[in-house]
Amino acid sequence: MKKKSSAPPKGAKKGKNFPLSKDPFFSSESRKRRKIVDDEIESGESDEDNGLVGVEDEEFEEETVDEKRKRVAVEYLEKIREIANREKERGDEEKDEDASDDEGEKDLLVAQILQQEQLEDSGRLRREIASRVQKPVAKDEFQFLIKHRQSVTAVALSEDDLKGFSSSKDGTILHWDVESGKGEKYQWPSDEVLRLHGAKDPQGRATKHSKVTLSLAVSSDGRYLASGGLDRHVHIWDTRTREHIQAFPGHRGPVSCLTFRQGTSELFSGSYDRTVKIWNVDDRAYINTLFGHQSEVLAIDCLRKERLLTVGRDRSMQLWKVPEESRLVFRAPASSLESCCFISNDEFLSGSDDGSIELWTVLKKKPVFIVRNAHSSSSSSTNLELKENGVIPNGCMGNGDTNHNTSHNLSAYSWISSVSVCRNSDLAASGAGNGSVRLWALTSDKKDVRPLYDLPLVGFVNSLTFANSGRFVVAGVGQVIATNFFRNV
Repeated sequence: MKKKSSAPPKGAKKGKNFPLSKDPFFSSESRKRRKIVDDEIESGESDEDNGLVGVEDEEFEEETVDEKRKRVAVEYLEKIREIANREKERGDEEKDEDASDDEGEKDLLVAQILQQEQLEDSGRLRREIASRVQKPVAKDEFQFLIKHRQSVTAVALSEDDLKGFSSSKDGTILHWDVESGKGEKYQWPSDEVLRLHGAKDPQGRATKHSKVTLSLAVSSDGRYLASGGLDRHVHIWDTRTREHIQAFPGHRGPVSCLTFRQGTSELFSGSYDRTVKIWNVDDRAYINTLFGHQSEVLAIDCLRKERLLTVGRDRSMQLWKVPEESRLVFRAPASSLESCCFISNDEFLSGSDDGSIELWTVLKKKPVFIVRNAHSSSSSSTNLELKENGVIPNGCMGNGDTNHNTSHNLSAYSWISSVSVCRNSDLAASGAGNGSVRLWALTSDKKDVRPLYDLPLVGFVNSLTFANSGRFVVAGVGQVIATNFFRNV
């Protein structure tokens, strides 16, 4: 496949340069392994509770890059050892033994945890959890966590799955607890403060900065929340204090999508101005602009590697190799692509406005598998069981090289507004305007997508995100945030 340079095409204008409650899950896994996977790295009392916000920055202000790298590595290793100690204590309790600390066993646990996290970060670990998700029953309906006054535009989850973030058309940004649903509101600063934080004055007829928010992203360490919207700025918030700390100008159109690179403070923003911009949040700095899309950029995703996935209204999906300054262009077989997400570094999923879901691989320019009419109206209120032939009512499944008869009634099509994949697993979900979230099984060996179950909702699913643990999915539908916890097999 021919690589294309990320230089701007002819005629394109360059952008300006600007300096859960107890929920036993997946019982087929061993108890010990599940505890290691799901155990959290606790940070003790929050900095905010102790009044230490800002003290940390002053304490390490003079340290060099190498010193910071060493300090972070030591702190991380200590937290891993704490997890190993807890696992050792639990193991002793289960054996009803008062065994003394076995340093060799602790070191083995530390090595197992580090190896597993390394495999997850590299994208080489594939958890097969789709087959162990139980069929939903009537009581397994979505739980409504929190309500906005206007339509929800975006949802995001912290890395530990404990905190959620949501935004709406009226500019409200909420920070809420996943388990209790208790939320707190972010307060927008005045225009004067926004200018001090780097924002440019409103353009055109606007006299104030628009607060309408279209996209959200939270950093892996949970420290930063990024928001973007109609005012053409990328706004950065401190999640510990819920205060606005930076505004990045530069886009010439609304900021439609945001994502952080995993494990870093590197932020990517996509816009209606057809560009993707790269920012460093720690340094409060602009890095680069990527040109290539011929129309609005609608969705964006990134894993740990410096590879970026975007889709736009130009009917293309583009995989950007940032260090090499190159990109691979994949053409949609039908209408505009509306959503996308990585499955692994080499596989990805997309949703289209004609109601189809596509499975892609870096080795082919066409989808390797297509689910047409994925959210058919005839099955919107029923559970989708994995039939022997894998057929969806009023739907059509097949590889991207096969021509199918898609002359269904227009009412059978539902715009796939959002797709999400549980990280490092074979479980995916899609949301559409027919008021449902659907679960899918991804088979890497056969390169296909198979239906699992339908989770009914009332309203248009604007945004969707999976918990990293795979225990639940959060949907922004209508004016509410809803979550569905899956039962174990």
